[in-house]
Amino acid sequence: MGTRLLAIYLNDHLAGSTGALELARRARSANRRTPFEAAFDRLAAEIEEDREALLDVMRRLGVARDPVKEWAGWLAEKAGRLKLNGRLTGYSPLSRVLELELLALGVEGKRALWRALREVAAGDARLDGVDLGELLGRAERQRRLVEQQRLRAARLAFEPGA
Repeated sequence: MGTRLLAIYLNDHLAGSTGALELARRARSANRRTPFEAAFDRLAAEIEEDREALLDVMRRLGVARDPVKEWAGWLAEKAGRLKLNGRLTGYSPLSRVLELELLALGVEGKRALWRALREVAAGDARLDGVDLGELLGRAERQRRLVEQQRLRAARLAFEPGA
């Protein structure tokens, strides 16, 4: 595999997973004692596991972490909190919809990562023991969960009188 380009690619995904994990944790916290709590709890836990899997892949391939990119992913999530959500302070039903849409984008990117690695890693002994098929399957399950929750959140946020 092309080492330099692969390192850039994997670090870009690590930055994205850093931001996604922060977002999922924040959404989980904001949705305590709501019907969305369990879904956000599951997503935060699985995104953390997926991030660890990505770090394992990077270690196996000898790809160093880029702390600047990781920091940028963390910072991007924090900057995303500044968006207008229809309230001067605090969480609103629109916040949940937007968070789920951002998580959907992240999961799509992760699905693309696992598919790309599965395509190029066939026969690379360094990735023996990494079940890219299972990681891809989990991303697909996450995408369905996020979409289900996103539509539910949209109904609550945009119904008349909300």
